[in-house]
Amino acid sequence: MRREVCLSVAMICAGFATASAQGVKATTVTTVDNKSANAFYVNNRAPLQRQYFAKLPTGSIEAGGWLKKMLELQRDGLTGNLGEISVWLSKTNNAWLNKEGKGEYGWEELPYWLKGYADIAYTLKDRKMIAETKFWIDAVLNNQRDNGDFGPAVEHNGNRDLWTNMPMLWCLQSYYEYTKDPRVIPFMTKYFKYELSVPDSKFLKDYWENSRGGDNMLSVYWLYNRTGDKFLLDLATKLDKNTADWRQANNLPNWHNVNVAQCFREPATYYLQSHDKKDLDATYNNFKLIRDIYGQVPGGMFGADENARKGYDDPRQAVETCGLVEQMTSDQMLLGNTGDRFWAENCEDVAFNTFPAAFMPDYRALRYLTAPNMVVSDGKNHHPGIANEGPFLMMNPFGSRCCQHNHAAGWVYYAENSWMATPDNGIAALLYTEGKVNAKVGNGTAVSIAETSHYPFQDQINFTVTTPKAVDFPLYLRIPEWCKGASVKVNGVAVEVNTSTGDYIRLAKSWKNGDKVTLQLPMQLKVQEWAKNKNSVSVSYGPLTYSLKIEEQYTKGDNLKDAQGDSHWQPGADPQKWPSYNIYAASPWNYGLLINEQHPEKSIEVIKRAWPKDNNPFTNANAPIELKAKGKQLPGWKIDETGLCGVLPQSPVKTEEPAKELTLVPMGGARLRISAFPVTE
Repeated sequence: MRREVCLSVAMICAGFATASAQGVKATTVTTVDNKSANAFYVNNRAPLQRQYFAKLPTGSIEAGGWLKKMLELQRDGLTGNLGEISVWLSKTNNAWLNKEGKGEYGWEELPYWLKGYADIAYTLKDRKMIAETKFWIDAVLNNQRDNGDFGPAVEHNGNRDLWTNMPMLWCLQSYYEYTKDPRVIPFMTKYFKYELSVPDSKFLKDYWENSRGGDNMLSVYWLYNRTGDKFLLDLATKLDKNTADWRQANNLPNWHNVNVAQCFREPATYYLQSHDKKDLDATYNNFKLIRDIYGQVPGGMFGADENARKGYDDPRQAVETCGLVEQMTSDQMLLGNTGDRFWAENCEDVAFNTFPAAFMPDYRALRYLTAPNMVVSDGKNHHPGIANEGPFLMMNPFGSRCCQHNHAAGWVYYAENSWMATPDNGIAALLYTEGKVNAKVGNGTAVSIAETSHYPFQDQINFTVTTPKAVDFPLYLRIPEWCKGASVKVNGVAVEVNTSTGDYIRLAKSWKNGDKVTLQLPMQLKVQEWAKNKNSVSVSYGPLTYSLKIEEQYTKGDNLKDAQGDSHWQPGADPQKWPSYNIYAASPWNYGLLINEQHPEKSIEVIKRAWPKDNNPFTNANAPIELKAKGKQLPGWKIDETGLCGVLPQSPVKTEEPAKELTLVPMGGARLRISAFPVTE
């Protein structure tokens, strides 16, 4: 983390060079210069600090390759069909469909689901999904109350609970960006005037809303940037004042995993208005604090299988699927607001190495909790090994109220933030994935850039520019922190640039139709030692972390019996269409690695395999890259009395077992996995 770097606005010219035949001016920069504002997209208005990267309007980016496949699987799987399962999405007796906010069903579930479902609809341009989205959006817009309030009229101790409206505001923002429906702006203005009128003594007093006021603040800034209404700045200050204190030096207001992943960024959000560096520092400190204590594990997250608990910091501790979505979302927002590539690195770590393992490969079921070391995924009660009592490890299509709805936003938000606009009227590729961006650049010319690659399973990324006429603009390419020796070509001509001196490559030229850019990101093997977690190690190759390949045995569970008590399947839903699964290890998992930590290439072989025909690389069978390593079985490392893999033994571990060849597969495709390994002598 280098906040002192991300806040710098100086462009560091290193290896200034040109491919003269192409007229390319190539430099490396630590971040973009945010003294100016993009001429074509909404920027932060004064006094808000300008973004380093500005999010493009919803619908600007078309997903391709494996990412599009993930969105299609979600559409055809649980996300696209949750309305026939979840009683919380029922159109009967639903508080979201009642002007007074009354009804048996109605809280966070509908907007949790809709913010992902709707954006998938816009990204895939799926007419059926867009129509379903509009049904719910129209209901919200048409049912605003006279005082400006809307949504389910939930109260706690006589105070209006505003949490459930926060994710719905995000739904309205995406809808407005996609449709420009003129009803949205006055609706939000009226609602925020209502919020400003609520006395501080009754404002954000319940646990969830008190933790998550930063989400409300983001919507206030979104509207302020479009209207300039000064009262919105007062409301943002009111929200910051009444939100839980996420600025504590060595503590957090609570240790609930989703709250931490979602709310640690609140001070950095208010920093946009306060300009007080202590606010920005607080967000970086929050991130560091939770990971120093509970995040000494691979996969980008931390152990808090409901709440982080003292002494429960082993890689067998898990995190909610909701927490994964919220961490990726926070990373994307912080990337735009700070320019610090650190947030892109963490977002990729979570997206590639943890998030896909939370689902069945067909996205028709998911589990509440996923851990870096996980050798059983079933419907049994594993308390106190994990915090909650109940079947929280089972792959169940509807096993909880939150993750089953909130998971929908994970991949589509990743797609929507893969490209961002820059203050110098350029465009930046920030999260590499196949697809296409459509944007105005330079003098306002509308261009598209197609991106083709199997990244993160491939080290080459290709870009093709489509433009109606020649146009001058800068194209920024992020250099991953793990990459040494990145190189770039324009139209086949190598561009000399010293990529070791910056975080982004800036390519400026008069771009013509059909221009091509090739980015090469050589991947290396790396061993990460987790000294605070028994000197265990993890192995990565480029952005992918690897796990022991464990044979996975799937058996059907009872999806009704093993659902949480407040989940509530819809009457008439067919459970047979939506099976749940237990997953058990059908091969030994308790191995320590024999490894050369300083020169892993001497003890690990990289095996590249064919790209999967179904375009889904996140399964053990489909893994496009495997690693061959050696290890020894550790008979004393067993499943413990709670039914979880035992706590890691201290490395190095002595064992008389013979060395065996092991296959390691990408962590993100392994539903059962050992990703933090003991080391054997």
